[in-house]
Amino acid sequence: MTTSTYQAIDFAEGWHSFWHGEIGTWLLTQGLHIALLVIGALLAARFINWVARRVTRRIDAEYQESNQLVRSESAKHRQAVASVISWVSIAILFVVVAVEITDVVNVPVGSLVAPAAVLGAALGFGAQKLVQDLLAGFFIITERQYGFGDLVQVNMLGAPNEAEGTVEEVTLRVTKLRTSEGEVWTVPNGNIVRSLNMSKDWARAVVDIPVPTTADLNRVNELLHAVGVDAMEDEGLSALLLDTPQLMGVESIELDTVNLRMVARTLPGKQYEVGRRLRIRIIAALNRAGIATSEHPPTFDTIAGQSEQAQSRAEAKK
Repeated sequence: MTTSTYQAIDFAEGWHSFWHGEIGTWLLTQGLHIALLVIGALLAARFINWVARRVTRRIDAEYQESNQLVRSESAKHRQAVASVISWVSIAILFVVVAVEITDVVNVPVGSLVAPAAVLGAALGFGAQKLVQDLLAGFFIITERQYGFGDLVQVNMLGAPNEAEGTVEEVTLRVTKLRTSEGEVWTVPNGNIVRSLNMSKDWARAVVDIPVPTTADLNRVNELLHAVGVDAMEDEGLSALLLDTPQLMGVESIELDTVNLRMVARTLPGKQYEVGRRLRIRIIAALNRAGIATSEHPPTFDTIAGQSEQAQSRAEAKK
């Protein structure tokens, strides 16, 4: 026999003895079992994520295919619940797999009670903020305080300013809001002191109209009532309105102006768009009637004269 033949025989005998030895036997039995558990858990987690994404896409498709201008409250809640269920399912899955692995490697669970108690106490002190976030997120979702697509404003513990934006994601731990400038707030649920949902079921557009005190208020009221009726006849605007805009009357009285208030119930989150459109219509109606928001609007000569007077007073002080 040649040297290469002896080496091949030695390698085969070593390989055979390895797999029939203690390590090889453990790999073929317990090791293989653990590998199958881990692979199965990863595949199951991917399947859960796939199902959650499929449910979310189906909810989005139903909204896109419908003639609804805003998402329904049930759709918002279903999307949030789908995200939470997938997260909780994956967490439970890996806990079960970890327990199964300890059983495979013959680790007595009873012997882990004391270390687990110490570790649990340490984690309880260190992770109490995490537990607070999870509990707060649970109540936010179960109480339907807000959901995906809602326009909300949240006050945070210890923060001087509130966060405002459209809800892009709600989980048990955090809420993500996208502002009108495109920035994203990530707010831990435990930090939320109170929340203001500005797109729950319906919203209200409030428009204040300043008119001169010399104007005929009866004539102004007729014009504003006509604006509300015309708004309901406009297809683009009436689709956003739930009823005819109403004139509430005089809101406040100032030195030269009287402030009238008009309100309109709108679809959730559409109050700002409706308010802008109503203001355009109101300004056009008042201009056609010859009613301005100021009785004596300043001219260029008046502004220049005021500037010269201010400069003269400043020089006199010097």
